[in-house]
Amino acid sequence: MAKKSSKKTTEPKAKRFQPLRWLRRWTLRIGGGIVLFVLLIVALFSVVNPPTTYYIVSEGSRLGGVDRDWVPMEQIAPVMARAAVAAEDADFCEHWGLDVSAIQSAIESGGDRGGSTISQQTVKNVFLWHGRTYTRKALEAMITPVVELLWSKQRILEVYLNIAEFDEGVFGVQAASQHYFGVDAADLSSVQAARLAAILPAPKSRSASNPSSFVRNRAAGIIDGAATIRADGRADCFE
Repeated sequence: MAKKSSKKTTEPKAKRFQPLRWLRRWTLRIGGGIVLFVLLIVALFSVVNPPTTYYIVSEGSRLGGVDRDWVPMEQIAPVMARAAVAAEDADFCEHWGLDVSAIQSAIESGGDRGGSTISQQTVKNVFLWHGRTYTRKALEAMITPVVELLWSKQRILEVYLNIAEFDEGVFGVQAASQHYFGVDAADLSSVQAARLAAILPAPKSRSASNPSSFVRNRAAGIIDGAATIRADGRADCFE
């Protein structure tokens, strides 16, 4: 008579649910998905013009519409590009998106001066929202180097000039040129370009066509600065 096997068949034990491991796994998946999405959008906007921004949409809703007309860099007067850089970020061609020395100077001055580069302002306007929250600033600091990596300096400046606010409801240098001077962005003079740059970053309280003494003096300094960065090569990356 055959002996019965004494070995017991063991059934596989059901895996025990581990909430912390599950949460970690899904956090990594969601985080990776967000990072991939941001990379794809940044890469897309390196060749496709951003259709709008959060701020433009909110202002359009508040005002019942905005004045905006996108123009490529080739249709923006070179003096305008140099004026904007001289006014907002003279070392635009020399940094990788974050100007550490400018940030340090802003901190030392107690926040009275801005430390944001043109690249940071472009990231804020295109991908984020306005405000001084730590969350927004942290996201801006993370996305800016990615934009610098995937976009050319000329592309960054082109987008910046086309989404910057120049008056209430007036966005982009083409709309601003028509609004203040009745000319196209391609036909701006050095004085007109400097005055447009001088009203940034407070366009709602300054006027390019009816400049205060502050705007006039600031524009004069911008004209000198624009000539300087052209002469010393700090405009080479976008011209």
